[in-house]
Amino acid sequence: ANCLARYWPCYVMLTGCSVTPLLVFIIVPAILGVSFGIRRIYMKTLLKIFEWATLRMERGAKERNQQLYKPCSNGIIAKEPVSLEQEIQEPRGGGGEFDMSDILYFCRRGVESIVDDEVTKRFTAEELESWNLLTRSNYNLHHISARLTVLWGLGVLIRYGFLLPLRVTLAVTGVGLLVVLTSIVGWLPNSRMKKYLSEKVNLMCYRICVRALTAIITYHDSDNKPKNGGICVANHTSPIDVLILASDGCYSMVGQAHGGLMGFIQKTLVKACPHIWFERSEVKDRHLVAKRLSDHVADKTKLPILIFPEGTCINNTSVMMFKKGSFEIDCTIYPVAIKYDPRFGNAFWNSSKFRMVTYLLHMMSSWAVVCSVWYLPPMKREEGEDAVQFANRVKSAIARKGGLVDLLWDGGLKRSKVKEVFKEEQQKLYSKVLVSRQEDPEHS
Repeated sequence: ANCLARYWPCYVMLTGCSVTPLLVFIIVPAILGVSFGIRRIYMKTLLKIFEWATLRMERGAKERNQQLYKPCSNGIIAKEPVSLEQEIQEPRGGGGEFDMSDILYFCRRGVESIVDDEVTKRFTAEELESWNLLTRSNYNLHHISARLTVLWGLGVLIRYGFLLPLRVTLAVTGVGLLVVLTSIVGWLPNSRMKKYLSEKVNLMCYRICVRALTAIITYHDSDNKPKNGGICVANHTSPIDVLILASDGCYSMVGQAHGGLMGFIQKTLVKACPHIWFERSEVKDRHLVAKRLSDHVADKTKLPILIFPEGTCINNTSVMMFKKGSFEIDCTIYPVAIKYDPRFGNAFWNSSKFRMVTYLLHMMSSWAVVCSVWYLPPMKREEGEDAVQFANRVKSAIARKGGLVDLLWDGGLKRSKVKEVFKEEQQKLYSKVLVSRQEDPEHS
């Protein structure tokens, strides 16, 4: 007891000295929405280190006559895209009826799909060309120099000894403030003041949470930011996509109601802001979901809804099929493209491999989260355009702006078998080829 009484003032002084810089340089700028530029300097320093490490590895690989980079996965089947009719024409000799040689086309396409699967490789970590001091992404590089090993060791100490505790502290602070302040705001009567305070509280807390990831975000074309009475749709790489967007503007979230801590946070948030949480039994009722979304966007005083139409996370290389539900509603769609820089850490969440807590620890122990966000011009459904066509048009615009591959496949295929409708499409396409050849006099 005497020792505790003797050294307690020193402990308080040391704690105060460590907390004060945290408040001054991180939390206060986050509250005010300003930046001292420290994170940008940190990012540029990391890039210089990565460049030096890459040069060291290339030099070592050249001296040992080793191949440094992993060869392209689809090199053995790379070719110009051709149509089904062109593929079948050569082996079958132009006949108009079914021919046994037609089977060769489908067999070869099946083998190609197995060798270079266009779907499942979108749910693995994005390949890196060089080492980012986090993982050995160069699978055939068997030796690292002593200096690189020392540099990697220092990186481990910095990330786990300093950055991780600091980030966890910031995350707990941000979430704690969000729960407390939204609870207080939730007790206020509905008014403009409540709406104003709710937006300020949400922006402040989400910005603190973004600082917990050392996120360096570049927003483009802010004039196109989503407005009330609309739906914001974006490609989906990670759960932190919500933080990335919510730290630059306020949104109404849509999702399934949960229990436990997550459910408590959801109930707290909805008191201050009109979020839309569905019970498990309601999620499958498309008409109920559409009605609640329609009622929300019809009220121009409510915040825009944030939706990720892919329904699952994709690995930052592609945009996969958008579910048509949000595009059936008669309102303005605000597309947003999000692209992460994989050199600083893998932002992709493989939900079938990692739990949320494990994923967040991986993110907090990486170097940083660096990404770009593009706000695209608002889009509306054109006359004669159905919901699927509209969804594909929006998806293509997001893919072009974000430099992502535009894929037609459903992201749900990572957990389920191929739908019968995809098989039927190939059957219909093949039948059209046969019918067209029978009607063509040159092949009769």
